[in-house]
Amino acid sequence: MRVVLADDERMVRTALRVILEAEPDLTVVGEASTGAEAVSVVRAVRPDVVLMDVRMPEIDGIRATEQILGAPAPASAPLPRVIVVTTFENDSYVYDALRVGASGFLLKRAGAEDLVQAVRLVARSDSLLFPAALRGLAAEYARGKPAPPRWASRLTEREADVLRLMATGLTNAEIAGRLGVGPATVKSHVASVLAKTGARGRTQAVIAAYESGFVSPR
Repeated sequence: MRVVLADDERMVRTALRVILEAEPDLTVVGEASTGAEAVSVVRAVRPDVVLMDVRMPEIDGIRATEQILGAPAPASAPLPRVIVVTTFENDSYVYDALRVGASGFLLKRAGAEDLVQAVRLVARSDSLLFPAALRGLAAEYARGKPAPPRWASRLTEREADVLRLMATGLTNAEIAGRLGVGPATVKSHVASVLAKTGARGRTQAVIAAYESGFVSPR
């Protein structure tokens, strides 16, 4: 798995590189000290995962994540998964990054084992990182009274079930087990959910479900 490190502190990047490259299946293929540089490096090396600090010079990690995930991806190199690295889990920066498509977040005080597991999780699966914390962030930062989403009426009953289970952090395989269908069927439903909600990825669809009241954060 190929990883890019984006952080404005060289010592932080060095520490992350040492931890990740001690693992046989992880390789750091690029580093960036600013948000703009992160976008450039990711487009050049096409990693599987980006560890993105949220507060960086030039453009912050949120805008960098938005630019990375909003770009068209060639079939041979799909868009990377982005893990936001932050000091506080209830930071509004974290929620904004999730809204633009980050797969989850990691606290800077996390241990080496947690870091490695997080990278492997988002690289190898279709689950969200720390879905319980995502529910808490949605409850805190969703503003105003939720309006009935226009897309809700376009979802089939099964697609609605899939979206609700996605919001709990289940993978496609786990959702398939819950619903008694095949993983390929779930993958098809997820693709349809993304299209109907207008989401670029799984995290954005879940955020939309929470903010609209389709799924309750509590």
